[in-house]
Amino acid sequence: MAKKTAPRSLTGTLTALVTPFKKQQVAYGDLEALIEFQIKGGIDGLVAVGTTGESPTLTHEEHMQVVQATIELAAGRVPVVAGTGSNSTREAIGLTKLAHDAGVDAILLVAPYYNKPSQEGLFLHFSAIAEATDRPIILYSIPSRCGIEIGVGVVERLRAKYPHVRYIKEAGGSVDRVDQIKQALGKDITVLSGDDSLTLPFIAAGAEGVISVASNLYVREVAKLVSTALKGDLPAATKEHRRLYPIFKALFNEPNPVPIKLALHKAGIISRPDVRLPLCPASAENRSALFRIMAELAR
Repeated sequence: MAKKTAPRSLTGTLTALVTPFKKQQVAYGDLEALIEFQIKGGIDGLVAVGTTGESPTLTHEEHMQVVQATIELAAGRVPVVAGTGSNSTREAIGLTKLAHDAGVDAILLVAPYYNKPSQEGLFLHFSAIAEATDRPIILYSIPSRCGIEIGVGVVERLRAKYPHVRYIKEAGGSVDRVDQIKQALGKDITVLSGDDSLTLPFIAAGAEGVISVASNLYVREVAKLVSTALKGDLPAATKEHRRLYPIFKALFNEPNPVPIKLALHKAGIISRPDVRLPLCPASAENRSALFRIMAELAR
């Protein structure tokens, strides 16, 4: 596998991109429009085919086609991260190698879901994948979806053994976890928030950015919140957080990415809000609530 030049920093605001669909096929024209919208809005990086990108319902061929398209459309203007995690270590290694060869800047690896390995199993799983690439790796801990947490001890062991395991996307909903990780590893690990509504308190505890769902549409707004917080201007960041908090919550009134796709369609960024089963369209009540909050934010 070809080596890449020195990696760019993955801090600030990175968007967990949706994968637009039209007639249940990937809508690459909409993906191009979305990526251009992101870059014009000042995004710091793009994350393709994570949970927000509906990776569970993409075929392996579609998965890699979306990764390749994202790299080509970004055209080196911002870093591109590819989600290649799986609850099968062999499958995750295969996807990681393909993403590496496609030219991604970094890899996002979610904890294995459903089979619930031990902490030792987690260490061995991530170790096997880390040995398949030299690209920066972002561990992704989200117990609500996976049923397990990537323990701080596992993060310490991986960081000590693999220099390119440099980041963790923390989506456990706990500011205390950020403190635990930074207490153990300090500057040796970069923590990225996995929850828009917790980005500000996470940064206050030592995180250095967010992998955001909301920034699919609210690029400048989320980027402003994050950059202001990282500069240490917490009063101004708090004011921006309070303004955005209602939309942060509304974008999760249905399973992600149903609401953000609705919002992107409403704003004219993508042509259809379609998702694939087992996800389904939002209820009329939740759709109305989302649109009302979008209108209030636009005033």
